[in-house]
Amino acid sequence: MKRESLTEKILDIKREKNWTWAHITAEIGGMSPVLVVGALLGQMKLVKPLARRAAELFGLTDLEERMLNEVPYRGGGTPMPPTDPLIYRFYELVMVNGPAWKALIEEEFGDGIMSAIDFNMEFEREPNPRGDRVRITMSGKFLPFKYYGNEQGIPDYGFKEE
Repeated sequence: MKRESLTEKILDIKREKNWTWAHITAEIGGMSPVLVVGALLGQMKLVKPLARRAAELFGLTDLEERMLNEVPYRGGGTPMPPTDPLIYRFYELVMVNGPAWKALIEEEFGDGIMSAIDFNMEFEREPNPRGDRVRITMSGKFLPFKYYGNEQGIPDYGFKEE
């Protein structure tokens, strides 16, 4: 079985049982709903206890449970640029705002990146009389670039210089 087939099976069971992602993530628990849904869609892995809970919830085989615990090939299912309008909006946010985000992060933290691995993300509905809004909170660890081969007196890492 390929991982894509397991994703389709999970989505079929979700439809058949008329479950919401909120219901599924509450049943599996253990980590952020974004990570649980991402794992069920084949983009993340579930640790063994959570893979077991998911397998029990969806009635999966032992092989399918083990597949949920494997490190996936991430990002392979989304074409670039993305064609889905909602996913494209995130791509557009990065294309348009990315240079400003980069400049502001580097000014505040130094020469480095924001981790997408040591990372938290939350979604919530923000009521608004003109139409509800989507609030996304992201928090990633700052990872400074290492200046290897540096001479004495030259910093080892790209933290902001005071």
